[in-house]
Amino acid sequence: AAAGMGSAAVTRACDSLLAAALPSAPIDTFISIGYAGSLSCGLRPPDACAIREVIDAATGERFSTDPLPDPAPVPIKPQRLITVARVADPQEKRRLAEQHQATLVDMEAAAVARFARSHNLRFLCFKAVTDGPNDRLPDFNRFTNPEGQIRIMSFVAWALVHPGYWRPLRRLGQNSRQAAQELSNFLSRTLSGSIK
Repeated sequence: AAAGMGSAAVTRACDSLLAAALPSAPIDTFISIGYAGSLSCGLRPPDACAIREVIDAATGERFSTDPLPDPAPVPIKPQRLITVARVADPQEKRRLAEQHQATLVDMEAAAVARFARSHNLRFLCFKAVTDGPNDRLPDFNRFTNPEGQIRIMSFVAWALVHPGYWRPLRRLGQNSRQAAQELSNFLSRTLSGSIK
């Protein structure tokens, strides 16, 4: 979130984190934590879940996550997530679900997974759902600068003259707040005692 959306921003953030690691406390695991859109009616906002496999839609690469603490403190049914370059509309979500048998879509996890694997680090992934399979959202990419940050004023000006998106955006904001809390609770239960 601090680095911005998309693969390039996430890779820059991973590089910075690894460079900042202290010799006395080396990094051995990268965890992708954030929001995702649901491709399945079985997952709805603000559900939070663990990911078992990440697929890069652009390259077809597949990245399995490393095992969770054994035994896991809570019963978990891990999901398959696909990473795309743009916000997926309902039609694209249906195509992704059918083609990849994925249940979630995001824009960053594959970049984190690729970085972790290239540096021989463990990789875990946890996501919270902010939008459902039929939710129609704006294409945020057109308002994103090269650093992966949203140009807020441009987006607000556009949204003001597109009232059809007002209700979905309000719902997305509410879902995001609830999803953040749900993800926090999920991580506390799942990783309790395993992250030092």
